[in-house]
Amino acid sequence: MTKTIQTTCPYCGVGCGISAKVDDVHHRLKIGGDTSHPANFGRLCSKGSALGETVELKGRLLQPQVYGRETSWTQALDLVADSFIRAIEKYGADSVAIYGSGQLLTEDYYVANKLMKGFIGSGNMDTNSRLCMSSSVAGHKRAFGSDTVPGCYEDFERAEMIVLIGSNAAWCHPVGFQRIRAAKEANPALKIVVIDPRRTASCDIADLHLPLASGSDAALFNGLLHFLSEQNALDSAYIKAHTEGFVEALNAAGIGIEQVAKTCRLDKDDLHRFYAWFAGHKKVMSLYSQGINQSTSGTDKVNAIINCHLATGSIGKPGCGPFSLTGQPNAMGGREVGGLSNQLAAHMDFFNADDIDRVARFWNTANIAKKPGYPAVELFDAIYDGNIKAVWIMGTNPVVSLPNANKVKLALQRCEFVVVSDCINDTDTTALAHVLLPAQGWSEKDGMVTNSERRISRQRALFKPAGSAKPDWWIVTQVARRMGFEQAFHYQSPVEIFREHARLSGFENNGQRDFDISAFADMTQHDYDRLQPIQWPVNQAYPQGRSRMFEDGRFYTESGKARFIAVTPRPPVNPPDQAYPLILNTGRLRDQWHTMTRTAIAAQLNQHKPEPFVEVHPADAHYLSPKECAEPFCGREFIRATPVARINSRPQQLADIPNLAIIESRWGSMIARVQITDSQQQGSIFVPMHWTEQYASRGRMGALVNAVVDPISKQPESKHTPVRIKAYQPAWQGFILSRRELSISDPDYWVKMKGEQVYRYELAGMTLPENWQAWAQQNLCDSAGGTAQWQEYQDSAQGNYRAARIVNNRLESVVFIATESALPERNWLLSLFVKTELEIAERMALLTGKPPLGVADVGTIVCACFNVGELTIQNAIREQGLKTHQDVGHCLKAGTNCGSCVPEIKALL
Repeated sequence: MTKTIQTTCPYCGVGCGISAKVDDVHHRLKIGGDTSHPANFGRLCSKGSALGETVELKGRLLQPQVYGRETSWTQALDLVADSFIRAIEKYGADSVAIYGSGQLLTEDYYVANKLMKGFIGSGNMDTNSRLCMSSSVAGHKRAFGSDTVPGCYEDFERAEMIVLIGSNAAWCHPVGFQRIRAAKEANPALKIVVIDPRRTASCDIADLHLPLASGSDAALFNGLLHFLSEQNALDSAYIKAHTEGFVEALNAAGIGIEQVAKTCRLDKDDLHRFYAWFAGHKKVMSLYSQGINQSTSGTDKVNAIINCHLATGSIGKPGCGPFSLTGQPNAMGGREVGGLSNQLAAHMDFFNADDIDRVARFWNTANIAKKPGYPAVELFDAIYDGNIKAVWIMGTNPVVSLPNANKVKLALQRCEFVVVSDCINDTDTTALAHVLLPAQGWSEKDGMVTNSERRISRQRALFKPAGSAKPDWWIVTQVARRMGFEQAFHYQSPVEIFREHARLSGFENNGQRDFDISAFADMTQHDYDRLQPIQWPVNQAYPQGRSRMFEDGRFYTESGKARFIAVTPRPPVNPPDQAYPLILNTGRLRDQWHTMTRTAIAAQLNQHKPEPFVEVHPADAHYLSPKECAEPFCGREFIRATPVARINSRPQQLADIPNLAIIESRWGSMIARVQITDSQQQGSIFVPMHWTEQYASRGRMGALVNAVVDPISKQPESKHTPVRIKAYQPAWQGFILSRRELSISDPDYWVKMKGEQVYRYELAGMTLPENWQAWAQQNLCDSAGGTAQWQEYQDSAQGNYRAARIVNNRLESVVFIATESALPERNWLLSLFVKTELEIAERMALLTGKPPLGVADVGTIVCACFNVGELTIQNAIREQGLKTHQDVGHCLKAGTNCGSCVPEIKALL
């Protein structure tokens, strides 16, 4: 018997509604989009669609562990509380810290923040949202007096022009991007501009792409403000009535279009076109994300964008305004409760003594923190330096995600006491914990999240908790009670916490603070269970919520007016130099999420980009040549994509460029698969953020990134690190496909990924084993029942070795090794593992690595939602005369779910 439950996706900040059909007996889910949810109206991306594959219990943390041994909750909680108490008694309240996550629910966040700032008395509660959204928070507060997103998703359809700035929304916010695509298709007059150093999948719908120089966004928008003034495109009445500081901001922005084009390294005509379009449209939306935020001048960049909207009065009205695309499912909720170390609670702050007094009285505490704590990067520096003795990490993986990640790893190795709450047993961070606390994961958790448009939605439990897993709010509450704060942490259910959170938001508010959900202060369990998505504020003035803010021209500054900020553009802190001549840019992929603890469980999400890679511009490929020459490729031709396909041209390999490269910075190194593409800007390389030591031997991008931060927001500069790149030339390369999960650690380079009934391992090594057969059998053979057969091929002269293990005519494993010649594609071999037994022709062809004559190879997977490969699409285009991506969708379904693969389909066309 199944039941259907409405819940919310646990990935990005779009906050999509999900309709989950739950099979309790078999612990299975059938995932669909919630057609009634206003964030997505039923559409899901590849990650959301695959959530049903991620709820397996293998790999879950199910019991508390102390120093590597399972124990009871009582013993684990006693140890956590006692260790924190001892550290505080000996070293003071600032010797302990909590590091949270945008994956926490609002109720979890609330009690953690209350414990640290309200009762321990330290500001040392920060969150991984510091890495993605704190520049936006700081920019909002400088301009508006509050951390307020003015608009809503409905504005996408109402806009006349949408500007995507530092955001590959097609991959990072796919459902939001598809809404923009649909708006463009319904209204071809809608202008789309993409501002990004890379030509990303988001450029597929762009009328104009501005590939600006890394870090030059503030100059670009200062120039726009100057242009608007020169062209008399200002809303002078709005500026006079509702803003202050305009003259100073305009004076700081006084550079002409020629200088901007030179600074940003843009074509002057393209730049003028963008400026003219912005000036010529009343309804302009500026959607920005990590390309703006992850910068040492990220706050200034945010304000440079907001300045242009204030100058034109295009804020708080339908179809216009600055719009921060939030990275995590509850990064907004964390900001509401005070999850950042410089925040107090309910959009109140440490810089305001009245706020400190107000929160202290509401919480009835005499021990409230009086000053901000350490922000993320400084927090782990303080651990490294020994100033923080005990840290509690909740639902995040800082050993991978923080900049200078090797130092973060050393910091936790040095720390006297490390607690980690997580739902996954093995992560790079849990490996360093003294105490592991099993937290409930998505499908078990029950509470609230807030998305990018301020919309509060319910994340509901679908299954009973696995093992001994507990909700994060319960774990924090139990520790708080053991620390002597019983009266303040008496909660028995999440609704009690949410009611208190709502009461605090309205406490002595009187319209002075933007965040106010006091209408929920007396919410019953029945109403909590049935809450429908709603945008805050939700109070007496707005009982049904409020779509847009600032439409009345009133802001939350002392004067009630918005503030222009005079911005002086600053370059990134660390420029490239002779030793490190390239700029490292980092970001997300379409089918993976953060550090892959959830997405890597779903086989279909591992197919599109199966291992760490680095994108390199053709003109920079000479850095990879074993013998550098004056001309890139030493005279070899690079075949550029056609104008249509270049929107998202597929990376191309060249014969004289190695498959693998070592990337080095002053902080660390990694190895990645090389992809040569002219969608990458010359002088820069791009590496995705996701791989960890659980899935790759040397794939941690965070180890490379410089740990310099914005002086205001304290957000690190993850988009600009000087690096160098060189060929990694192993003695051999190979791969293993195995039905069993293997423990392979001896090769210098290995990457593990889960497939459909198979595990795939990409391998390379600097030294050759003495005997390939012995090496292969040691790694592949087990004592499983059945009659095993061993097929083998070896060409010692060419350095090739291939073997297969077959049990009861079912393929168990294959290994392919090469020292000189190329390795075969993996897709056909991977497909054999879903078969119950091999056909004769398949056994005959097995060690060739190629399908028998007449059997199609699907090629590299393009559409993860429907498992459609590149060769399948190409064959359909050729054989059936398909002309458009809609034709391909009708024929193969590719591109018809989340739409993220549409640019690649169009490139193939």
